[in-house]
Amino acid sequence: MAEDTQEQIEQLGINTVRVLSIDAVQKANSGHPGMPMGAAPMGHVLWADYMRYNPKNNDWPNRDRFILSAGHGCMLQYSFLYLTGYDCTLDDLKNFRQLNSKTAGHPEHGLMPGIDVTTGPLGQGFANGVGFAIAQKHLAARFNKPGFDLFNYNIYAICSDGDMMEGVTSEAASLAGHLKLGNLIYLYDDNHISIEGSTGITFTEDVAKRFEAYDWHVQVVEDGNDIAAIAAAVKNAKDETSRPSLIKVRTHIAYGSPNKVDTAGAHGSPLGAEEVKLVKKFFGFDPEKFFVVPEEVLNYYRAIGEKGTALEKKWNELFSKYKLSFPGLAVEYEAALGGKLPEGWKDKLPMFEPSDKKMATRQASGKVLNAIAESLPNLIGGSADLAPSTDTNLNGYESFTPNSYDGRNFHFGIREHAMGAVLNGMALTKGVIPYGATFLIFSEYMRPPIRLAAIMKIRPIFVYTHDSIGLGEDGTTHQPVEQLISLRSIPNITLIRPADANETAQAWRVALEHTTGPVVLVFTRQGLPIIDQSKFGKATELEKGAYILSDSFVDPQIILVASGSEVDLILQAQAKLTEIGIPSRVVSMPSWELFEKQDAEYKEQIFPSAIKKRLAVEAGSPLGWHKYVTDEGDVIAMTGFGESAPAEDLYKLFGFTVENVVNKAMELLKIK
Repeated sequence: MAEDTQEQIEQLGINTVRVLSIDAVQKANSGHPGMPMGAAPMGHVLWADYMRYNPKNNDWPNRDRFILSAGHGCMLQYSFLYLTGYDCTLDDLKNFRQLNSKTAGHPEHGLMPGIDVTTGPLGQGFANGVGFAIAQKHLAARFNKPGFDLFNYNIYAICSDGDMMEGVTSEAASLAGHLKLGNLIYLYDDNHISIEGSTGITFTEDVAKRFEAYDWHVQVVEDGNDIAAIAAAVKNAKDETSRPSLIKVRTHIAYGSPNKVDTAGAHGSPLGAEEVKLVKKFFGFDPEKFFVVPEEVLNYYRAIGEKGTALEKKWNELFSKYKLSFPGLAVEYEAALGGKLPEGWKDKLPMFEPSDKKMATRQASGKVLNAIAESLPNLIGGSADLAPSTDTNLNGYESFTPNSYDGRNFHFGIREHAMGAVLNGMALTKGVIPYGATFLIFSEYMRPPIRLAAIMKIRPIFVYTHDSIGLGEDGTTHQPVEQLISLRSIPNITLIRPADANETAQAWRVALEHTTGPVVLVFTRQGLPIIDQSKFGKATELEKGAYILSDSFVDPQIILVASGSEVDLILQAQAKLTEIGIPSRVVSMPSWELFEKQDAEYKEQIFPSAIKKRLAVEAGSPLGWHKYVTDEGDVIAMTGFGESAPAEDLYKLFGFTVENVVNKAMELLKIK
């Protein structure tokens, strides 16, 4: 192809993406046309020149990852996925934002191959990329050998002004610079426009200097239509392997639109039928035709996409040789890639005896983690500067640092929001099982990534300790009340709050075996007795969400149900009730979500419909418990905030005592 012809086809391809984007948004009467119009040259450089991908197999392990952090501009991504040969048709573009369409209003992982992560909430994609980069560095450190560079892929992203404003971006950028993640290459679509107008009304900082302060490699491209300059900057970024890269590209939102260019009117609304015609005239397209893809453009991009087959084939051949030279590592990676846990790992789960001294479930969790760590080499994680408090350090293993990317202990720093988003990026990398820990109260900083993990059906493990007023003296600011029900309210979340050390071990078993959504493990600060499994129910029953821990010899008159630290409380109350001749049942209910997956017969077995007198006890909000206690039951819970005092005093103040449980049970039974 002659040089002038090459330039012509490239420009026609870029303009085709622009026109496809405005047509799709106009047809849907909804969306963001301006960003794809301005950023199309950036997209072209990535998909045509630099990114390694195979449209026929988006699970190729060494493919480059692409993140559209500016998810509102998703027609940019959908257009290139269609043009390069992914499972995306022209009809999919025409069905943009429609019911059951693969082309949702923001990119959704799992709806269409080629979408590596669900984006939309600004800043999340930026931070997800840091997780992808961490996972790549870790896989490379573990498995790459001389002559076998199995994992050398890069993570590309296109970000917006909005991404740069969100706080999570600052947290993630700081972490990425510290970790020297040179596999990150981010293009910043610097178009100076947000929904309310010019970014100048709120955002006047020097972004380039900010990222230089984070120790990023920063370049500036003054003209977003200068393909050669963008390509040169990307090449420089690839050559810079010791620092993450930010390429600040000055673009014009709605480029090509005579009346909407550089205006907020192109940010979140269709251009309008007449303006669409004017744009098409500007780019040399027929204004009366829609979703036009010139044959030469489609052939050009499809040929680029087909190169991915050869790239993957070459990698597969390399891996075949690797298997001969390093069979043990190859087997380990293939098992991790398929999500298969090693044989016998569950045998390493510790058993705790009732003769053991009281143990906080956070401490039990630490013992479990260290017992299984050797058997699960792909289990990696850490905390937001709270490893000693959350007991999440893997003893005997190095920390993940720029000098030891094979380290398994992560130090996220006091960056809870970024930690959650980073964990999501790690969880989306096959071969890695990530966990991250902080206090339950600080789950509030992590709600966006938790919700996105649930939407994507991926399984980061969120570990939360200091789960109630039982943490004591730190007071109301640190004592969670509404967090349990808040997290339980998120669809596709599995929250587990174990009652003792043995339930904690089983909670980790369930978390590691669960693969279709995030798991939230909630642990205590205060010590709890080990429940005697020779007298009471087996902790293995935790997998059912709720089980009979202790029953009466005759039909119970009342059911006592609790989670976590309050289970021991209702066991003691049951003993008192037995002494005064009131038969009762104790149900440990560590997970509502697991219980709801059981069949009707099992649910009836645990909560017989004939026994309507029920009392739930949990040191959190009472919301939600009424489903299980019926109209004839009650809940002992927190209806306000806590206080700063020793835990024993707080439990007495708020009614979490054996005496109060017994009195409340007798009141429900109308026994004086």
